[in-house]
Amino acid sequence: MPLLARVAPAIGLWFVAPLTAEFLMGNMAITDVVTMISTTFLYGAGALVIREVARRTGRGWPTILAWALAYGMFEEAFFTQTLWNQSWYNVRILDYGYVPALGTGVPWLLFMAGVHTIWSISVPIAVVETLAGSRRTTPWLGKAGLRVVSAVFAVFFVLGAVGTGMYGGWFATPVQYAGAGVLVVALIVLGLRLRRTTPAVAGQAPGPWAVFAFALVAGALFVLLYACDPTGLSPWFAALSVPAWLSVLLYLALFAGAGALVARWSHRSGWSDAHRLALAAGAMLTYAWHSFPWKVIVPASPAADLASNVIMTVGAVVLLLFAARRVAA
Repeated sequence: MPLLARVAPAIGLWFVAPLTAEFLMGNMAITDVVTMISTTFLYGAGALVIREVARRTGRGWPTILAWALAYGMFEEAFFTQTLWNQSWYNVRILDYGYVPALGTGVPWLLFMAGVHTIWSISVPIAVVETLAGSRRTTPWLGKAGLRVVSAVFAVFFVLGAVGTGMYGGWFATPVQYAGAGVLVVALIVLGLRLRRTTPAVAGQAPGPWAVFAFALVAGALFVLLYACDPTGLSPWFAALSVPAWLSVLLYLALFAGAGALVARWSHRSGWSDAHRLALAAGAMLTYAWHSFPWKVIVPASPAADLASNVIMTVGAVVLLLFAARRVAA
């Protein structure tokens, strides 16, 4: 197989991950070309390393999800430091549900856990693996390629973390770094220890369309729960404001309930690539509609913001249609 064809899925994931994580979400407009390129070294490299290591070692989605969560905590604690910086982008995101003993806002912590675990890493992997067809679970990079991507991610991460801290004038305390580091390592170890195969569960998996509808509803609940925060990032939903403690409980219930249900479905007879794509599609389209009421964090004109959201939404739909045709082929 020609080299370009062999690494094409890896190239696809390199770009789909950051475009989903930041631009489809509505955080940034596609007119910000510099950020679009730079985020490939963060999200693209991170998703690719997680996927390649998991597939090379014969591991599946439980490990990918554990490592995706580790990635999210790693990024937010060390790179952007949003878990600790109370004046990040002058939004005051940690005021809502702030716990002094932890040094962070718990609703934001849970929001970031879901954002990165599902949307930044898992959804791009699921969609691109579907497009890869028969190569869905095989390595896309050679050993040398994986080492290069890992080195690029590490160098960019270190330089970006230092630059972000210096530019923002904010560095977390050693205790905060240490606590986050322990959590990240624990999640990586957990991913290594998760069983590679799990026993089947009696019963038939629901149809892909039912799974798609479930993903849309669960995704809407997830983003709307954070829409109740007082920062103004979701101005269309200001009336949904709920106490922070209730938001935390609802997040935990959503994570536990949705996770348990999908885990049970995925071990039933009939679970297929179509079901995995249905979950990813529901999540991706949640980001698509969510981008319109969401207030961009990186400033852009209203016209650029709207145009970016429309272009990214159309792009997501087209990508999902190609993936659906791949499954049906």
